[in-house]
Amino acid sequence: MDQIRDDQSQRPKKLRYKIGDLLKVIGLAKATYHDERKQIAHSHDKYEEAKVQILKIAQRFRLRGRWTASYRRIQMELDQIGLHLSGDTIRKLMRELNIQVTLYNRHRNGKYSSYHGTVGKIADNRLKQNFNEKRPYYVIHTDVTQVRLIISGLISQR
Repeated sequence: MDQIRDDQSQRPKKLRYKIGDLLKVIGLAKATYHDERKQIAHSHDKYEEAKVQILKIAQRFRLRGRWTASYRRIQMELDQIGLHLSGDTIRKLMRELNIQVTLYNRHRNGKYSSYHGTVGKIADNRLKQNFNEKRPYYVIHTDVTQVRLIISGLISQR
């Protein structure tokens, strides 16, 4: 928007685009435009001091190049300094600073997997998926994934 107006500044005033017309084409309210311009002109980060302190505290608790201080520990340290912030604010600032606890965070390192490798003995596949035996009880098979054991009920009855 400002670039368009800057390009138009060389033209006579009658030939320039009006702000209201440009905003109407873009679909932006006039108040929003002026508010955004004001914020850009007077940009001030009210958490600038807090970010510096959070970074210092997080650096102190770094272990083997990894972040280990969570927001609770950082909040406790900030309270001792005299900087009182809510936990949500500290988490937001840590996210902006890209400080994420990685040493003890299993969710960041991958999804849950209960796989423990090959467990037990795997029987030879002698049937080779041929279950059409005519003799009774010569081939007995079941789907072991459907077998449920109720061990806790047996233990409580004793």
